[in-house]
Amino acid sequence: MWVEDWAPRAACRADNPDTLFVRGAEQNKAKQVCQTCPVRTECLAEALDNQIEWGVWGGMTERERRALLRRRPTASWRAVLETAREGASSEPVVAV
Repeated sequence: MWVEDWAPRAACRADNPDTLFVRGAEQNKAKQVCQTCPVRTECLAEALDNQIEWGVWGGMTERERRALLRRRPTASWRAVLETAREGASSEPVVAV
């Protein structure tokens, strides 16, 4: 299910925003906050669809997001990510 008003649910909502707008190795720390975020996908879609150039959004750095945007410059990232999420959640679990 897609969350329209995702920001109040973000794992970083109580953090200092400056911790998400860092460079180098500090970006890895910022990305760790995103790992367990319940609205990571919505955050990433927001950054991609609005071509936000700075900071860590949805667990991706600006460099990582630019690479995606180069591959699919006209994509609706919300649609892409929402479809991917639905596909992943509907896959049957196979016992091994």
